[in-house]
Order: sequence, then C-alpha cells, then structure tokens
Amino acid sequence: MLQGKKIVVGITGGIAAYKIPLLVRLLKKEGAEVKVVMTDFAKSFVTPLTLATVSGEPVLSEFFNKDDGTWNSHVELGLWADALILAPLTANTMAKMAHGIADNFLLTVILSSRCPVFVAPTMDLDMFQHRVTQENLQKLIELGYHYIAPGEGFLASGLEGPGRMKEPEELFQFLKDYFEEDEFLKGKRVMVSAGPTQEPFDAVRYIGNRSSGKMGIALAKALAKKGAHVDLVLGPVSEDAQFPGITVYPVETAAEMAVACTKLFSGADLGIMAAAVADFTPVQTTGSKIKKEAGFHNIEVKATEDILAGLGKAKQPGQLLIGFALETDDEVENARKKLERKNLDMIVLNSLKDVGAGFGTNTNKISVLKKDGALHNYDLKSKDAVAEDILSEIRSLMEEKA
Repeated sequence: MLQGKKIVVGITGGIAAYKIPLLVRLLKKEGAEVKVVMTDFAKSFVTPLTLATVSGEPVLSEFFNKDDGTWNSHVELGLWADALILAPLTANTMAKMAHGIADNFLLTVILSSRCPVFVAPTMDLDMFQHRVTQENLQKLIELGYHYIAPGEGFLASGLEGPGRMKEPEELFQFLKDYFEEDEFLKGKRVMVSAGPTQEPFDAVRYIGNRSSGKMGIALAKALAKKGAHVDLVLGPVSEDAQFPGITVYPVETAAEMAVACTKLFSGADLGIMAAAVADFTPVQTTGSKIKKEAGFHNIEVKATEDILAGLGKAKQPGQLLIGFALETDDEVENARKKLERKNLDMIVLNSLKDVGAGFGTNTNKISVLKKDGALHNYDLKSKDAVAEDILSEIRSLMEEKA
C-alpha cells in the first residue's frame, strides 16, 4: 500500500537521526517516493549526502539554493506529500510546532501540509517528562498530529527510561499499517464517548462506576484504522487512548461530557456513545473535604442530562447514532425500547450476567440490535475483536443507508 505514496521525512537535531537512512531505505524498497527535509542541527548527526543517496532525491533544508537562487517551495512540498513523518522530533521543534513558529524550512513545510503528520519524539527522559514538553505534546495531539510514542531504554545521557525513539522498522510499520487498512470510513468524522463520569460531592469524593473505558477506546482505535477522524470524549481512565487519527477530549462529569458530545456530534457523520455516564449527580458540592467527624446521613442527588436522548433528538438526516445498553434483566426487550425511545440506528447490548463481559475486563460479549429489527449475537471475544464486529455492523448499516 506504500507503492507510489509520497512521503516527506523530516529530521530534527536528535542523536537518533543517524537511524533515519534505514527508514528511508525501507520506504523506498516498499515503492514510496521519499523526500527528506532536515534542520541545520540534524546535519550534525547524519549527513545530507547519505540521505540523498538512499532517497534518490536532493535533501532540503534551506528556502533557496544560495549558489543559483533556486527557490525551494515549502507550499508545493507540503501539498505534494501523502504523509509527513518527523523522526526524530526534538523538544525544541515540538515546542515551535505547538505555537505555530515557522523559523526554518521544515516548520514551514509542516504548516503548509494537508496530509497526516506523524511525530516520533526523542529526548532525554527528564526533558520528555517535563510538564512543558507534555503540554506541547498534548497540544499537537489535540491538533490532530499522529503520535508515535517513544519507547523506554538506554538514552544518550546514560540514563534509562522513556524518550527513546521507535526503531526505523517500527516507524516504517506504523506508516505501512496506516495506509494498508481497509479505509471504508476514510474522510468520515466520528464522535465516540468512552469511560465513566465522576460526579464529585466534595473535594476528594465522587459518585462513579467501574467503567475502564477499554471498549470505547478499542472502538475509537478500530475506527481510526478504517480511515475515520475520531473525536474521543473520554472520562477519567488509566487506559492509553493516544493513536493516529484520534483527538482526545478529556472530561470528568456528565455535564462536561454532554457539552463536548453535543458540540462534536453536530459536525460528525457518526456518533457512538460507549461511555458509562452516571445517572445521578449530587445537588450540592463543596470545594472542601467533608470531615469524617462531621458526618453526613445522605447525599441529595438529581438526574444527569440524558446525553444519548439529546443527540437522538438533534440527529440530522445522513447522521448515524449508536448507543450501548448494559442490562441485567429482560436485556433484549429493554435494549430494544432504548433504541426506539432515543432514536438510535443501532444499539450494542451487554449483559452483566455474562461472565467475562462488562466493566473492567479485557473481553466482552455483545448482541447488536438495529432499527429494522435485526438481532445479531456474538461470542465472548477480546474487546479489540469485539470492536471489529461492531465496525462490521456499522459498515452494513452504512451500506443499507447508502
């Protein structure tokens, strides 16, 4: 699938730059066209001659040729590319990207590009873990850049920990996987909610549930692999949701989730509400911790906003809306009623009676109900495999609607 793809490889001044000729060679061997852009500092770690030899193209780092004045158009290069990968990406260039600074040729190419941009940071562990670096990285992810997380290992400083750039073979596989997926959702925008909500009643305590967010995150990743741009509204979870094609919108409460989902669904082709939204929230909260000695006999609660029902009312022609139902009794009947009451196109049913399904597990067992009355039951599987089953149902639903 990389045959004929136009790839720009951007190299910044990290020691891992010496590994990039192998990445270029792997891309060329697969049939990709590769052009390399370097910063001046990158030339200290790998020579332009080496990269020009393996890519078969002149290496670019300046806006024009100082000998004859030939102009190197960052705009044309940005539009030419099918993908742009920055490896290694230093903290310095990352910070500039996060704030729109364009003081070298590579940065202007990045700002001019309309293609997917993949970032593979590398730096010493303290630099990588620094709050400012993490904030800049999060901003890039929110802007839609595809994050290739560094691994752990021995670093140039002699320390050991996170900050080591993925190996060239891994970077190559990352790009290959991106282009090889069956992209039936390419160009589609999908809003997914996942995880629990937490409804605080004092500074440290909250009403919540056991949802891990695993199912919703697996769905978001599966959707992104099919070419969708996924807006993931994510409650408080420990699972890693970073993935190419996914923009994460972290929320805490049901009210925050309602605002985010309503806004994002208005511009989406498809909405999937996999989150376990709390049904109740405290009427009153306090910014202080309620001391045990003071005691309290009850917490007055009120119903949270029914996000799914609100999206069902707002749904426009051409949009699809999918919900989840977790039931313990009369499962299919209750799921069917929910599908109809909330104007859904499809609902995914979990039963807490099924061993290995539901909250906190790595497996799930589902039934899928559609508006036309269809009911499909699936065996117990990993949540990644269940996500593929759900996408298969979505694909058939889209084909029916076409």
